[in-house]
Amino acid sequence: MDSKEVQLLKKALERQKKARKQAERILETKSKELYDVTYHLKQANNKLEGLLNVKTSSFEGAFINIIDPYIVMDLEFNVINMNVSAKEFLGYDHTKEDINLSKLVHKDYINYTAESIKVLMEVGILKNYRSKIVLKDGTEKFVEINSSIIYDKSKKPIAAQGIIRDISQENEIKQLLAEQRKQLDIIVQNSPLGIALTINSKIIKANPAFSLLLGYSNTELKSLEIIDLFKNKQDVTSLEFVRTLKSKETDNFSTINNFSKKNGKSILAKTNISTVRDNRGEVEFQVAIIEDITQQKILELQKEELLKDLENSNQELQEYAHIVSHDLKSPLRSISAITSWIKEDYYEMLDDNGKNNLSLLQDKVESMDKLISGILEYSTANSSDLKNTKVDLNKIVEEIKESIYIPKNVEVIIPKLLPTIKADGTKMYQLFQNIIGNAVVHIDKKNGLVEVIFKETEDFWQFSIKDNGVGIAEKYHKKIFEIFQSVGEKERSTGIGLSIVKKIVDRYDGKVWVDSKIGAGTNFHFTLKKLI
Repeated sequence: MDSKEVQLLKKALERQKKARKQAERILETKSKELYDVTYHLKQANNKLEGLLNVKTSSFEGAFINIIDPYIVMDLEFNVINMNVSAKEFLGYDHTKEDINLSKLVHKDYINYTAESIKVLMEVGILKNYRSKIVLKDGTEKFVEINSSIIYDKSKKPIAAQGIIRDISQENEIKQLLAEQRKQLDIIVQNSPLGIALTINSKIIKANPAFSLLLGYSNTELKSLEIIDLFKNKQDVTSLEFVRTLKSKETDNFSTINNFSKKNGKSILAKTNISTVRDNRGEVEFQVAIIEDITQQKILELQKEELLKDLENSNQELQEYAHIVSHDLKSPLRSISAITSWIKEDYYEMLDDNGKNNLSLLQDKVESMDKLISGILEYSTANSSDLKNTKVDLNKIVEEIKESIYIPKNVEVIIPKLLPTIKADGTKMYQLFQNIIGNAVVHIDKKNGLVEVIFKETEDFWQFSIKDNGVGIAEKYHKKIFEIFQSVGEKERSTGIGLSIVKKIVDRYDGKVWVDSKIGAGTNFHFTLKKLI
């Protein structure tokens, strides 16, 4: 080996030595770094274990104070621990008996629960799981459960924990609301009124009556706004409707508008708009209810025409009644005059039978005259205009006492001054005269008495005219207020007076009735509404 080769080997050996030393230095550095990492990792692990211990201690305190039922179970669903709320809710105590939660699941929810548990085991958490369970006392409850898997240090699942929330009442409320919505839908769908749901004035849903009323299909209506259905969008009513609808300040309002149907015809309809707002007070949607009043308007016009015709007929009837009264009374007056002449000129020539016949004839003529006058009064009792002024009823009664025949054995008194009321003086005279006159002729007592009394209520005057006469049988208490109805076979009454009383009382929105018994006198009562 020459010197050159020796030199090359020496250089190679030197390089190897240098490389080995460098490698040793690198290895030494890396070893130190690995030691430091291990040391720090151990410290961190010790800190983590300390934290876990702290958390466990805190958890045990929190476990006791959880308000909702809380349960810890093994992976076979056997209860390991539960708080007081869970014991009270389920009715079980894990310290006294073995509990497997899978046994509490209602039979209808077994398959669904199995699928949910599978998800829990795969994912490690189960949120908002809902089921029906059977408590110890047999009560069925709907519950919502949020649960998670518990792992050991090696990340191996060892147990599960969960919080139970009773949602039975919530389910009942939802079911009730669903039933109410169903009922409401039935009402809306079958309502004779047109009902539409709108958002920002645009129709989004309408019931069959709405579609039928305007002739549009539901699909066609969804492309329209309520205001598109107006016959004239520029009239005052339509413009006011649009302004109110878009202002969103009024929750309820009504208008009457002419609507245009699809076939071009128009209807007069009343529109009610109701606004539904959300929890923040913002408009959520509006409900439009349309009621066709075209027929009502026609009926109103017909009613006006009928009232005019009725007024004309009443006027003609009154005129006719006066004419007939005059025409009938003229021959009666002639008959009465001739009867008087015969009685005066031939009285001595007549026998007793002839004289009685003449007296009977005069009585019949007088009765006929009263009947004609009564019919005339009855025909005008509720047809003539009421001239309501202040009427002193004390003066009315005094005038009646002076104008009618009152037997000497009968006294008409006013124990307490009567009021001055607003009414038609003529009608009040007719009213009191017919009752008082009826009373005085039906008194058979030696000392007859008729009392006129009153009492006042908030809205009515109530009057009573009481007598101590023969009385009226109960079966006639209603009959006597009908026209041409009188009591007794020998009665000379026309049977019109009390029917006139009823007509007048009716005109003042009052009532008339009688309290009476045979032999115990009669008490007529009537009320008159106060006029402002």
